[in-house]
Amino acid sequence: MRRLKAIVKRTPGLNVVALAGIRLLDRFAFRSSREYWERRYAGGGASGRGSLGLLAEFKARVLNAFVQEHGVASVTELGCGDGSQLALARYPRYVGLDISRSALARCRARFADDATKSFFLYDPDCFIDRAGIFVSDLALSLDVVYHLVEDRVFETYMTHLFGASRRFVIVYSSNADRSSGDVHIRHRQFDRWIAAEAPEWRLLRHVPNDYPYTGDDRTGSPADFFIYHRSAVAG
Repeated sequence: MRRLKAIVKRTPGLNVVALAGIRLLDRFAFRSSREYWERRYAGGGASGRGSLGLLAEFKARVLNAFVQEHGVASVTELGCGDGSQLALARYPRYVGLDISRSALARCRARFADDATKSFFLYDPDCFIDRAGIFVSDLALSLDVVYHLVEDRVFETYMTHLFGASRRFVIVYSSNADRSSGDVHIRHRQFDRWIAAEAPEWRLLRHVPNDYPYTGDDRTGSPADFFIYHRSAVAG
């Protein structure tokens, strides 16, 4: 399916009708966010273009500078994907969680000789971390929030994300309610959830994307960085 989409995008005159048909097939095949990503990785798919090229370099530049500036000693990422973005990161200690076994298998192989990185399967329905085993200085969510199309999945994920940090949470996502033609994408104004459910967290910094989305889905991203800190932390 991914190869077919790429062919259609490169073929003038076929884009609108053919992509509409492909998206309709996607909609019939879609069962859940979890099933979609496991199927995608198991079939040889990747985390996406946001973890490659200029977008990946932009994200790494912002994140590495923040970690250094604030003396972040540990990072927990909910939704680590296949590790493409992580390969550009400079974190003293890192824990990556993901719902896809296939994605984690790639991370395990890719970082087999890196003692600073650990990976765990994330099952949101069974994730109960009252002892704070996965709590770090910084909790990361990169290109994940707008892929959580189910309300319950989104709410559970946000609860776990903000519960996984002592000091900072960084969300890289769109932040507005709007429709999408892709069945696995749902743009949300996620900061409303934070204001209602995690009011002790405050926006420390908003970093606009160096490569914003301009209508061409092959370039740019709808995501910006939203950096939060606990209200008791001076930043």
